[in-house]
Amino acid sequence: MGLKLVNVLAILVLSLLASTTTSQADVFDVTSSIYGGKPGSDIAEGLAKAWRDACALESASKVVVPSGAYKLKEATFEGPCKAPIEVQIQGTLQAPKDRSSDTWVAFSSIDMLTLWGGGTFDGQGAPGSKDGDIRDIRFSSITNSIIMDITSLDSKKYHISISECTNIVFDHLTITSPTNDANTDGIDIGSSTRINVTHTNIATGDDCIAVGEGTNQLLVTDVTCGPGHGISIGSLGYKPDEKPVFGVTIMNCTLVGTTNGARIKTWPDSPGASTASDILFEDIVMVNVENPIIIDQNYCSGDEDRCKQNTPSEVQISNVRFKNIRGWSATPIAVNLACSPSVPCQNVELEDIDLTYNGNEGSLSSQCFNVRPRTTRVGKALACANLPGLPSGDSPPPPPLYDYLSPMIYTGGPDNNSCWWPRPPVMGYLLISGLGLWLLQGLLQAYSKL
Repeated sequence: MGLKLVNVLAILVLSLLASTTTSQADVFDVTSSIYGGKPGSDIAEGLAKAWRDACALESASKVVVPSGAYKLKEATFEGPCKAPIEVQIQGTLQAPKDRSSDTWVAFSSIDMLTLWGGGTFDGQGAPGSKDGDIRDIRFSSITNSIIMDITSLDSKKYHISISECTNIVFDHLTITSPTNDANTDGIDIGSSTRINVTHTNIATGDDCIAVGEGTNQLLVTDVTCGPGHGISIGSLGYKPDEKPVFGVTIMNCTLVGTTNGARIKTWPDSPGASTASDILFEDIVMVNVENPIIIDQNYCSGDEDRCKQNTPSEVQISNVRFKNIRGWSATPIAVNLACSPSVPCQNVELEDIDLTYNGNEGSLSSQCFNVRPRTTRVGKALACANLPGLPSGDSPPPPPLYDYLSPMIYTGGPDNNSCWWPRPPVMGYLLISGLGLWLLQGLLQAYSKL
């Protein structure tokens, strides 16, 4: 109790200091006479100039887009900057219907960025117009930063892309697209370390969150997903020389009306071997979800010819735990673990699984291929009904994979390094307090030196 009180007092003092620093930041308002931005007009030129001026400043700065609707042809916020920098979007930025590049708004090579303000990035996408690798908002090579309280609406294709980033908190985002709008992933994460997505609502026509190759030490908490295709690790195994995925934690999430729930997906006919390991799905609520728990190593969406080759996936999946997953399935097969015959899944656990099915297409069931998961407090119908004699909770447990005292529960990877995040009460105070933005950035920067 004493330690907790010390932590709280320290946070309050540091937050007060941080808020003082923030209040002294130089402000670059795109609607000022210097930059000439006006509601209803294209502010791309003024916004670019405001960013250049703010980024060149040797003290904390803030670029502001006030309330109102503004057209924005495209924008690139590129660093490195000389000091911590904020971008405060209070209004709505509207993308053009026809775009000339694959990225609408890009943030790259920036340390200590804060993007916030309650504003909206309106991609003005239309169902069916999804040609090309289009990203509405792209974060690349961003470190020690906070993205919070923004909305991404009706993306042209993918909403938010994260690549080559380290130590970023994404907090209180709202991401929406029409249900029938294919390939409108909410958040795509790849080749990034220590990313935290929390308190976010995602409703799209594709994956709410997709975890790509090279991602490690990822924490996703308190996310509501649906409609959409669920929260997915993958798809993996599509390209040669893919980097490992490890240390992924999905906790305290709710999925509503999605086609998948907790999913790992890999391509067959992989051009090279790769791995996905140390993955936890815990405390997940499923509401009318078609495939609540699924490993699919024969994933062929958009490239069905690869499945016709009858060549199995070469992605080795290991150390995966599905724990305390409850709710109801929209289909009879609530657990479907279809692993590769070439590299069967290793050390998969089902624990405290409580799913029901009330439809008329059969009775509740499960199926498992090329995997023999360990089950603890899982009903017979959900415990790989097609496989007899699975290891149960009475069997000797495998080595612990997770440190449950910390929200960043991954404790070791291929190089046996460890990582950590603040304990839950501390992280809670940090995320809730609007005064703690700069403190969080300082902490994230410190973690990068561990």
